[in-house]
Amino acid sequence: EVQLVESGGGLVQPGGSLRLSCAASGFTFSQYAMTLVRQAPGKGLEWVSGINSSGGTTSYADSVKGRFTISRDNLRNTLYLQMNSLKPEDTAMYYCAKARTYAGYYGETKGQGTQVTVSS
Repeated sequence: EVQLVESGGGLVQPGGSLRLSCAASGFTFSQYAMTLVRQAPGKGLEWVSGINSSGGTTSYADSVKGRFTISRDNLRNTLYLQMNSLKPEDTAMYYCAKARTYAGYYGETKGQGTQVTVSS
């Protein structure tokens, strides 16, 4: 059974940073691309970033490019999202997903999410 457990969310002031983690189990992590999506209050799911199975290729939504960095540790079966220069519009529930491709989200199984709130 695929299990994805996100952590690291919280309340941060604008301009601050957070590092999200996603612990994966139940599948061979190193063989799959991973993606991160978010859902702001009252809005639909938005693809944020993706990374291929080896970690050598990454992709970002224009809204986070230059501020967020996705990475993975295939020995620890963990995905990371370093978020810098956070803005109020980054406030959302963040989810990781085992993906068919790093370049988008197509409804794959995601975790329970971690809340990120950017507010002064």
